[in-house]
Amino acid sequence: MNNKKIFIACDTRKISKVNKIINNTKTKKLRIAYKFGLEFWNSKKGRMYISKLKKKNIFLDLKLLDIPNTCKSAVKSIKDLKNINYLSVHIGGGLKMLKAIKSVSGKIKILGVTTLTSLDNNDLKKIGYTKNLKKIVVQLAKLAKSAKLDGVICSPQEAKLLKNVCKRMDIITPGIRLERNNIQDQKRVTSPKEAFNNGATGIVIGRSITQGNIKINLKNLINNLKK
Repeated sequence: MNNKKIFIACDTRKISKVNKIINNTKTKKLRIAYKFGLEFWNSKKGRMYISKLKKKNIFLDLKLLDIPNTCKSAVKSIKDLKNINYLSVHIGGGLKMLKAIKSVSGKIKILGVTTLTSLDNNDLKKIGYTKNLKKIVVQLAKLAKSAKLDGVICSPQEAKLLKNVCKRMDIITPGIRLERNNIQDQKRVTSPKEAFNNGATGIVIGRSITQGNIKINLKNLINNLKK
């Protein structure tokens, strides 16, 4: 299981909660990394805390989306943080934006977000999309490949579609639930094992691990992947 990437989402503003998550997810059985999103990054001491994390793989989930020059400058602004391994951007920002980001990313791996797991076809129609969700995801993944991004982010349900499109790229899937009947605000979810079977190279898992007894939840994750 050590070849499977597990990103644990630290979705909180509280440093004490992050410490608890990290301290209770230490294991040699899984390849653990930690994902920090806007909530923690924008908190009073979030950036400083991340800068001091040592010997951890870190995914900075900022989902950048702006004009090319602004995004390029945003990436430059975090280059002082030598411990960032992954950074997320919205593929929908377009090819020029993606290339601008990649041109200054250096050792940081850039992961392109296709379509948020909280959306379904009805949501996309309301936004104004005329293609169905699966076609949009594939089209965006092809754009990410053209921009030479390091990977894409999609729901585990679309991972199958991208295995051939995104050869030699990471396919990272949020929307992971240990209990399928507890999907909360997500709409396109699977279990961890299903996600990897569908072609994911890594999964993002948050509340299924971080809510409740973290150590027991981690054991449940390991057992799910063994089945």
